[in-house]
Amino acid sequence: MKLTFIGATHEVTGSCHYVEACGKKFIVDYGMEQGKNFFENVPLPVKESQLDFVLLTHAHVDHSGMLPLLYKNGFTGKIFATDATSDLCEVMLRDCAHIQMQEAEWRKRKGKRNRSIEQIEPVYKMEDAEAAIRSFIPCPYDKEITICEGIRIRFTDVGHLLGSSSIELWLEENGVQRKICFSGDIGAAGHPLIREAKKTEEADIVLIESTYGTRIHAEEKPDYVKELAEILDRTFKRGGNVVIPAFAVGRTQEMLYFLRIIKHEGLVKSLPDFPVYVDSPMAVSATEIFQDHVYDCFAEEALELVRKGINPISFPGLELTITAEESRMINDDPEPKVILSASGMCDAGRIKHHLKHNLWRPESTICFVGHQSIGTPGRTIKDGADEIRIFGEPVQIRAEITWLKGMSGHADKNGLIDWIQGFTKKPQKVFVVHGEADTADAFAATLRDEYGFDTYAPYSGTEFDLATGEFIRETEAVPVAKKAAPVTTIFGALRAAGDRLMSIISRSTGLANKDLKKFTEEVEAISDKWEIDP
Repeated sequence: MKLTFIGATHEVTGSCHYVEACGKKFIVDYGMEQGKNFFENVPLPVKESQLDFVLLTHAHVDHSGMLPLLYKNGFTGKIFATDATSDLCEVMLRDCAHIQMQEAEWRKRKGKRNRSIEQIEPVYKMEDAEAAIRSFIPCPYDKEITICEGIRIRFTDVGHLLGSSSIELWLEENGVQRKICFSGDIGAAGHPLIREAKKTEEADIVLIESTYGTRIHAEEKPDYVKELAEILDRTFKRGGNVVIPAFAVGRTQEMLYFLRIIKHEGLVKSLPDFPVYVDSPMAVSATEIFQDHVYDCFAEEALELVRKGINPISFPGLELTITAEESRMINDDPEPKVILSASGMCDAGRIKHHLKHNLWRPESTICFVGHQSIGTPGRTIKDGADEIRIFGEPVQIRAEITWLKGMSGHADKNGLIDWIQGFTKKPQKVFVVHGEADTADAFAATLRDEYGFDTYAPYSGTEFDLATGEFIRETEAVPVAKKAAPVTTIFGALRAAGDRLMSIISRSTGLANKDLKKFTEEVEAISDKWEIDP
């Protein structure tokens, strides 16, 4: 019985854990890394074709986004996840493939005109995503499921996202029994749409996330409806748009919940009938899936509205845009509006187009409603940059930048501690994962020093013997190597610059002599600076 840590070790994204037991090889989660990566991840210890199955905690791409790569590289097994997670991944994995293919095609087109633009291949294509989608095994909450001899699992709702779960894993091999609990992402209390996290009573080994392991959300939950209404009102008075970068799954639906209340109660006096655009095909599909899982996932507050015949995430003035043409028309319309678009960290998708059209407008507002990882465009904007590059072009940031503070789908430090204290007997070992480096270490220290847990924050490649409770291998941090640009790319860029210079020179006939003299002096100065003696 062996557990190997692969991803989301001293980092927030790219979740992946590898297990060998009972003659089987499998992983828990296989997520995409988002934002800046500080540490290298070890590869999977075996070829993808040798994996027997996958267990998935929830649908967010930092947990599920690399699943199609498994199939591209030969995996033929099944993916076990909750019913709602299976439905959401059908949408999200297709979207991930589409975005990658679209980005590669954009670079290919641009590269024909500018050889300095590096060409890329999609990590996987649509057929790989489709193969992954066909392999899901939807599972209910709270039911023990036998995977094979010696291996059982159970999914428990942890209130982070529709269908999100912790996974209890029972292993029995050669008379040795062990129970491991993977927390997944634990939800914050008081979510208006999703039920609160349920606790697990016992496990020998626990892996717990630590995204907000050093932060405390406000003791009194902020009045997000009031805050959002004030943002809308002052922006509409200026004649601007409110652009909300929001994850297509989870945060978009939560914002729709708040916007319905704002409209129903008439809280925006300057423009009571303001239009709201959800500009993300994935978000539109995800919203439909939310409505399909009302009774197995929704919180009581939302369920009460449903019982009254009220759709908690729909209202008059809501426009769901699917096509690219519909998306472009949003910014052609001068009427002030709310634009909800993905991705939530502004690193892909249609949100980039809306930022390009609104960041430079002082009358508009960009309102962040979720975590912005280091290295993402969203973090750059939120941290106060004056300018950002979008689609290769500089865009001045003159819009109002704001955010709904404390709004998170993740439990804070107290919520995480409350969840792990739900175990009736202290686990033998607690591994702290899925948090930025300082946060993971600090939260591990808190659990150890203040609450008596035996904790460890692993780095990628750490191996642990589940049967003996001993480390097989402890690894240290391996910083991500700075990759130098290929010589061919640099030389290509230089040649392109030279070609452009020659083109300007050839078109200079007829310019005033003083302009030509100045231009000649500048070229000579650059040549003198860079000339290399033979």
